[in-house]
Formats: sequence, structure tokens, C-alpha cells
Amino acid sequence: MPAPEPIALSRSTELLRRLREAVPGGVIADEASLRAYDTDALTAYRQMPMLVVLPRNTAEVAAVLRICHAMGVKVVPRGAGTGLSGGALPLADGVLLVLTKLSRILEIDYDNRAVVVQPGVTNLAISQAVGERGFYYAPDPSSQIACSIGGNVAENSGGVHCLKYGVTANNLLGVEFVTMEGEVLRLGGKHLDSGHYDLLGIITGSEGLLGVVTEVTVRILPKPAVARALLVGFDRTVDAGDAVAAIIAGGVIPAGMEMMDRPAIHAAEDFVKAGYPRDVEALLIVELDGPAAEVDALITQVAEITTAHRGRPPRISNSESERLAFWAGRKAAFPAVGRISPDYMCMDGTIPRKALPQVLARMAEMEGEFGLRVANVFHAGDGNLHPLILFDANKPWELEKVEAFGAAILRLCVAVGGVLTGEHGVGIEKRDLMPDQFSEDDLEQQTRLKCAFDPNGLMNPGKLFPTLHRCADHGWMRVEGGQLPFPDLPRF
Repeated sequence: MPAPEPIALSRSTELLRRLREAVPGGVIADEASLRAYDTDALTAYRQMPMLVVLPRNTAEVAAVLRICHAMGVKVVPRGAGTGLSGGALPLADGVLLVLTKLSRILEIDYDNRAVVVQPGVTNLAISQAVGERGFYYAPDPSSQIACSIGGNVAENSGGVHCLKYGVTANNLLGVEFVTMEGEVLRLGGKHLDSGHYDLLGIITGSEGLLGVVTEVTVRILPKPAVARALLVGFDRTVDAGDAVAAIIAGGVIPAGMEMMDRPAIHAAEDFVKAGYPRDVEALLIVELDGPAAEVDALITQVAEITTAHRGRPPRISNSESERLAFWAGRKAAFPAVGRISPDYMCMDGTIPRKALPQVLARMAEMEGEFGLRVANVFHAGDGNLHPLILFDANKPWELEKVEAFGAAILRLCVAVGGVLTGEHGVGIEKRDLMPDQFSEDDLEQQTRLKCAFDPNGLMNPGKLFPTLHRCADHGWMRVEGGQLPFPDLPRF
């Protein structure tokens, strides 16, 4: 891709002046400070932003967007920077809009089981804020201690417990949303259903391509009466995959069901000392929750299923501390793998559960074909794979091999009836693979939706879509007055 043309000096000076007026003390322009923002968690790709702006409230976000819209300047929204698909990768000719200062919990409404937060609040902070009253927020990505709720909305994040309790979309009630023109909208709220089009569903998982979320209302749940976990080792990874499919087929919906292979097991155990067995090829962690009698019955059923599929005798948690220890290794798997390899790239694809054995066997063959190792850690219950491809970026051509290996894995996911992403998003990582899943007509319709919100293509351009087109190429015309085509939405 050719380098973008630099903004004319006089224009960039005017932009800087106007942004500093709109966000006093919140504009970063010096090279040394900008360098801290040159990548997200997909660290293989880096780009210095032209400017970084850190607004403190919705009014400042709207002001920044109005300025950039008027001057034709591109904007990339960013949360905590923990995204793994390059969705928050800056642009050399764009403003990086960082939302970490919008970090307040605005309201806790136990009667309606809802919490209203700003987008910079971390995922875990919500559960911590309501924990004393026996509530929690169900979606729990592995990075929940650091990832922001705004980023969770942008990527429709899931986590260990999404199998039973759903991903972000299933726990999201409403958002405050600012368009590229600086218009502030409210979608949804504390009520469960809206009479409008499901625009909240469109915003969730839109990867910052449609606008900027400045407030989020989420559903909180009462903690289950009992939660217990099983650790089950398998001598063959294929048997573990078969056991996963059999558990779901048996009518059991665990709160979480995660799987790790031998490299991931050893890395996690060395790092956390969770008590994982080292002499197995695969480890299944199954959590069951609910009333005590129901949990006891489900533990027996799951143990019978895993034994029937050649699983070792399960180890069952007998205390809350032991249950948390089982999960500690899984939650720390990504940083643990970082201790055994100079670099790794975390992939993200989703497949039908029945295809797990086939896909795992094929990935093992690919390791030999590409000459690279893989540590597998994934949400087995819903088929969301997270292969970690190990490499050394200092070796010539290794990154290119990793990219080819990753693309082959994702194409395999699509070939068996799956999709390119489960929760990390498309960003730039999977952008050029979109035609492997979507037809030309599919991509055309997605682009038209993008144009309805952002006709000038200024909001996070270069992400998700494999081919850039002007909105005019898709027959998009602004409605009279420059308004969005949703006149009945509440505006502020």
C-alpha cells in the first residue's frame, strides 16, 4: 500500500490548533510520546499516528470528530490497545482518538440489573464494582484485567464463560454513540428491547468503522449458587475434541469449557503452577454452575462422557480457591507462551464443534509444512480457536511464514463451515481473507452499511474491507440536510 500523502503544513497547523482548543492538555504531537501508540496487541505491525487526542468526556469526543469531519481528517478510535487484529493500528495521516480517560462507572442500578459505564472502564472493574452485592458481568476475555468495555463492544468480545452466558452482544443493553459528524445518538438503554431497527446490533462488533462509543449500559447477573470445575487430561488431542462435541450433544451447557494442548499446558504450568498434568497431550477445563444438586449431577454426567472418550480420571475442584486455580493457568496462557518464544501471533477463528478433531489434526500437519510450532488455547465449547503460532521476528522471512500459516488456518476454519473471527475482529490481520468467507455481494452490502454512517470514509479506514471504494462508487448519496437516514433516533 503506498504511503499516504502528508497533510499540508498549513492545514496540519490549523488542525493542531483546533484540536488543542477542543481538548485542552489532551493532544499529543511530539514523536517520542506518539511512539507509545504505534501499535495495538498485534505488535507485528506498527505505524506512528499523526496526532493522538485523549478526550475526557462525550462533548470533547464530539468536538474532535466535528473538527476532523470538517477538515477531512481520518480518525482511528482506540481503547486500551489490547486488540489482537490491528483494529486500532494508527494511520500516518490520521488522528488516533484514545478513550482511556473516559474511565468512570456512572451508575449501578441493581433493581434493573444494569451498570452504566464510560468506554475506558476495564472489563473486570465492572464485576469488582458489583461483587459485594453478589452480581457480576458475564463476558470475561482473558485480558479482562486490562481490556476496556468500549473495546469489548467494538470487537463483540467473549471469553471463558460466553458458552453459557453469551458474548458482549448478549449482555449489552445500550450505548451512547458519536457519529463522524459529531452527532451524539443513544441506542437502547436499560429496557430489554427497542422498537427501532437493531442498530445496537450493528454497532456491536463494528470495529470502530461506524463511530465512537462514549457510554455503555451492560446487564449484570447474580452469581450462581455453586460453581465447580473439572480438569480432564487426554493422551490424544483428537479424543479431547470428540469429548467436547459429546458433552454438548449430551445436553450439557457448561458455564465454560476450555481446551489446551501440550505446549500450552507446559507453558501455563511453568508460569502459574496451577497443578496441570504435564504428561497429557490435551487438557479440558469444564466449569458447571447452578444449584448444588444440579451441579453435582452435571459433574457426574460430564465425567462419564470424558471417560467414555478416553479421558483420564477427572480432578474436580472442591473449593472456590481450587476452581480459580484451575482457571489461573488458562487465563495466563497467552503471557505464559510469551515466555517460551521470542514472538507469537494469536489467531482467532471459529468452527463447528464437530469439526474440532479434524481441524486440530490438520493444524498438526501444517506445523511440519510451515516449519513452525503452535500452542493451542481455545474456547472449545463454542469452537472459537486461538492457535498461537510461535516464531522469531528477528529471523528473515519468519513473519511472512507466520502470516501464511495463519491464513491457512483461517481458510481451514471457513472450509469446514466456520468463520474468520470469533471475538478478535478482522482489523488488518484478516482483511484480505474476507473474500474467502463473503461473496462480492456480501461485501457490497457491508460497504453500503459503512457508507450510511460514514459516507466520506474517515472513520478507521483501511480496516476490515479488502478493497477500498469511495461511497459514491456504491451509489450512496447523502440525504438532504446531511442527516443520517434514521430520523426517529433520540439525539442530544
